[in-house]
Amino acid sequence: MSRVGRKPVSIPQQVKVTVEGRTVRVEGPKGQLSWTHRPEVAVTVDEANRSVVVTRNGNERLARALHGTTRSIIANMIEGCLNGYSKQLEMYGVGYGVQVQGNRVQLNVGFASPRTFEIPPGLEVTIQAPQARGDSDPARFTVSGRDKQAVGEFAARLRRVRPPEPYKGKGIRYAGEHVRRKVGKAFAGAAGM
Repeated sequence: MSRVGRKPVSIPQQVKVTVEGRTVRVEGPKGQLSWTHRPEVAVTVDEANRSVVVTRNGNERLARALHGTTRSIIANMIEGCLNGYSKQLEMYGVGYGVQVQGNRVQLNVGFASPRTFEIPPGLEVTIQAPQARGDSDPARFTVSGRDKQAVGEFAARLRRVRPPEPYKGKGIRYAGEHVRRKVGKAFAGAAGM
């Protein structure tokens, strides 16, 4: 039996969880989320203990695989409606920048024209104010929202526009991400001396 799936998910006081058929709805201070789980598992709300319990219907391989996954998704929904999720990104490079205009984010990352992305509903992109930014200081921006999957997916889409390159480190990376650097080629004249 899945060790993750067996653990009940506790429901904080500010959050309300309801199950209607196979649809799980979570409401909290940050908003609400709903998700329809697979028929191989069953989800019940234990009002006495203020927790959500996930059980599986049968012992097939797919049911065993979905047991822990379903529990984790519901736990992420509760956490997202209570506190929300965020991914901070940094942009290194001379002339690189980011702008938010309405529901669009525009990235200037060395291409002939800026790359523009529509911000998905439920997500927010905020830009940290630069403090006398020099060449080595990155432009910082944050993708935040209540849906963990949507936040991570949109942040990955933005990072994919210009991933960090190993020679100068230019590009978009997650905050705290380590970029493995390479040494460039040595001059041919220096090797013959």
